[in-house]
Amino acid sequence: MPAALHSVDYQRLFRTLPDSFLLLRPDGTVVDNSDSHVQTSLLPREQAVGQNIFAAYPSAPESQRDLNESHEYVRQHQVPHTMGLLRYDLARPAEQGGGTEERYWQITHYPLFDADGRLEYILQRPQDVTAQTLAARQVQAASQALAESQERSRFILESLPVMVWTNTPAGQPDYFNLRWQEYTGKTEQELIASDWKAEAHPDDLTGLQAAWVETLTSGAPLQHEYRLRRHDGQYRWILIRAAAQRTADGHIARWVGSAIDIHEQRQLVAELLQTNEQQAALAEQAYQTYQRSESQRLMYSSLFEQVPAFISVVRGPAHQYEFVNPAHQKIFPHRQLQGLAVAEALPELAGQGMLELLDRVFTTGEPFRDPTMHLSLRPGNNEPLQEVYVDITLQPFREQGVPAGILLFAFEVTDLVLARQALAQLRATDAPAA
Repeated sequence: MPAALHSVDYQRLFRTLPDSFLLLRPDGTVVDNSDSHVQTSLLPREQAVGQNIFAAYPSAPESQRDLNESHEYVRQHQVPHTMGLLRYDLARPAEQGGGTEERYWQITHYPLFDADGRLEYILQRPQDVTAQTLAARQVQAASQALAESQERSRFILESLPVMVWTNTPAGQPDYFNLRWQEYTGKTEQELIASDWKAEAHPDDLTGLQAAWVETLTSGAPLQHEYRLRRHDGQYRWILIRAAAQRTADGHIARWVGSAIDIHEQRQLVAELLQTNEQQAALAEQAYQTYQRSESQRLMYSSLFEQVPAFISVVRGPAHQYEFVNPAHQKIFPHRQLQGLAVAEALPELAGQGMLELLDRVFTTGEPFRDPTMHLSLRPGNNEPLQEVYVDITLQPFREQGVPAGILLFAFEVTDLVLARQALAQLRATDAPAA
């Protein structure tokens, strides 16, 4: 061996290794550790050397058990052993503020042998994987929140007492809710693959195709009545409405449509007309009144009362609360909403843009959606403001051709937004410097 090697200070070399290492005797006595280990463990080397590892670095009983099992595996098999993820919190010195830091470790033990092949030391390499572990936990929480939100949205769609479907921007259907399947007797996949024109009454097909082509071409909302064949073969009148959901840059992302059975209303009108043709104007008024009444009955009964989302109807340019479902009222358990204008019921909205947004939707007739609207709300008149995020849709409606009010539909996404913000901040913190 060259003489120069005899002058190498191997202890100094070990201690300056750019990683965390702890050198143990087979019985767990601490022999030495690297400077990186000293810095990470927040314990001076002189307080650890000569001590048993569990005396020097106290840990929970389950952690000690896992470490002992790993040591025993190395002693018996004399091969390296990597433990499962281990939580070991570090106590901060008083000069650093005290307390503990939540930390997670991936620990590997390596056997080191003497010249005769006997186990002389166990080298422990603890790798701090706290950032990765917490990031993975954030991703899992965000994914779970997103999945729950999607499941909640799907539940609402399946629970609505109307037939709901969606189309691609080109007009190809890609979703039908349960009410469609019940009406037609076909599965969702069968409906997607079927020729929808074959289910329409032949006398109504030309008008229906023309209306749909006009909507696809212009991008304007669709409203049309036609006869659709039910699962029992009977043709029944339905009223369909469809509107484009657009991206931020104005492109159509999908078409969303709904249909309701208006066969009885149409029959009522026909009977009135047959009784007295001169009562046509009255019959039309009766039909419109019945249609509006039936629509409101459906809206106010099973749908709005049961859906686990925030739903309200505000009427007129003053946006007076006409209907507030239980889920919406639950946000404000000690405040009156029904019968009051939004500005009067929720004065804290002034300056947050919500009142101006209601004015714009009512005036223009254009619906509005924001999946992460930030609002400051006060549950009670004298209670502090609470910061919330909601996925909100404002849908204007008209009566007799003039603006009448707005349907508000929303559900809270605060946890999801905060999880995304935390994950983004974590990623920004972990990003390498340029």
